[in-house]
Amino acid sequence: MDPCAFVRLTVDQLLLKLPAVPRPSSGAAGVHPSTSPCFCTLHLHDQPSSLARTAPLPLANACFPHGSGGPVVLSLDAAAVQRLSGRPAELVVTLHAGKSTGSAGCGVGARRALGRVRVPVDVTRAAAGETVVARDGWVDVGKPASAARAQIHLLVRAEPDPRYVFQFGGEPECGPVVYQVPGGGAGGGQRQPVFTCRFSAGRRAAMTRSLTSESSMTRSPSRKLRSWLSTLHGDGYARARRDQRKGWMVTIHDLSGSPVAAASMVTPFVPSPGSGRVSRANPGAWLILQPTAAGASSWKPWARLEAWRERGAVDALGYRLELVFDSGPVECAVPIAESSISAKRGGQFVIDPATFPEGSTGGAWPFAGGFVMGSTVEGEGKASRPTVQVGVQHVACMGDVAVFVALSAAVDLCMDACKLFSHRLRKELCQDQDD
Repeated sequence: MDPCAFVRLTVDQLLLKLPAVPRPSSGAAGVHPSTSPCFCTLHLHDQPSSLARTAPLPLANACFPHGSGGPVVLSLDAAAVQRLSGRPAELVVTLHAGKSTGSAGCGVGARRALGRVRVPVDVTRAAAGETVVARDGWVDVGKPASAARAQIHLLVRAEPDPRYVFQFGGEPECGPVVYQVPGGGAGGGQRQPVFTCRFSAGRRAAMTRSLTSESSMTRSPSRKLRSWLSTLHGDGYARARRDQRKGWMVTIHDLSGSPVAAASMVTPFVPSPGSGRVSRANPGAWLILQPTAAGASSWKPWARLEAWRERGAVDALGYRLELVFDSGPVECAVPIAESSISAKRGGQFVIDPATFPEGSTGGAWPFAGGFVMGSTVEGEGKASRPTVQVGVQHVACMGDVAVFVALSAAVDLCMDACKLFSHRLRKELCQDQDD
């Protein structure tokens, strides 16, 4: 397989040293950097805003001589690397005093810009296989003529991060072909088919769909009539909708037709009592499966994926992923990913030690190397053809890729499984292809 030339840009050891500035009087308004938290935003000049990151900026003192925050990672895909070929990328670090907020309309007035620094990074050398240290040490912030200037300490390095890239030829529930994408979609060659995907919704779900879809309620054009009949059906109709989100399974086959990985919904996605959503307290769950040596019909668990619909200001799909190890009579689970994806805009599912809080695994990180896997997820109601990236160091054979492809399909289907129960599922999700 031909990997794609990604570059991993890491910014570490962030630390801020401030000049002596008179404190404001007790009645004065505003932000004083020595008494307020500081943070910085990092982005690459002339690159998409989706690459921007925000990081806390601890003040230099005896307790944190080398910075207390974790590393900030920006990943450049093959298309971005190609755009930057022949010229250095420019990392822009903007410093702020005040609290970092995710909303442009909340707390912006309390921030104060302290200045910015620019660090050139040779991405071309990194893409060619070389680790490039662009900056390691203190950098002055502000105009050179200024006598009292802040300083920021940072370690900036660019490293090769080759990845295999795959893309579903359609939505996972429609039984698409999965292709390898040479060059990461940057014109590196023609896509090659590597897997086929098969979806099953389960026999009980199929019978439920048949019962509800053939009723006069679903055929009637009148919303008012459907509402009245829904009330008449009562709990039976609500139960029918709940039963549609159970028993789903995705099987990944190689080109010879042999199953090489699967994702099986082992805990149904049901609404929490008194609500129409899947809650974090009672999530649905999938097992990601690998075939055993006993044969294609025998499976062993590789990971467990839980998902729910987040409550709060941001409507999002929450998820948690654990690796599953069979350690004798007791099964051991190691968490490796937990985050959320916007239900409206979609986003990316990622397994990467840089995005997972240190110590959350309860032990050593179970993968060697950095980036493990990433997969695109479309927002609710949008057609989805997931693109899957897998770090080269985590692939010894196509079976290793297959489990990540199965995981990607399960994450994509979680967006549908976690829809509000007042919304209908698409017909492709309510049929059993085995019948």
